[in-house]
Amino acid sequence: MQPESWFVQLTAALSGEAPVVTADERAALLDLARIAAHTSERWTAPLSTFVAGVALADLPADERARRLRALVDDLDDPDDSAAG
Repeated sequence: MQPESWFVQLTAALSGEAPVVTADERAALLDLARIAAHTSERWTAPLSTFVAGVALADLPADERARRLRALVDDLDDPDDSAAG
């Protein structure tokens, strides 16, 4: 199934309540999932994106994207991971 078709199906299953995910948000969420999966266990990837999405859900799309990117940059900082 094509990704766009999957999201149409998902939105329909959620009774049309799914937000539109911008290209910037998508890129940041995929980066967040990558970081989670590569620095922990694979199951942390979907749960991390869920938690971030819920935490930022009330923000406008451009602010969500900016905050997601900042979160990814913070978590992907090799200096931070070496200190922990």
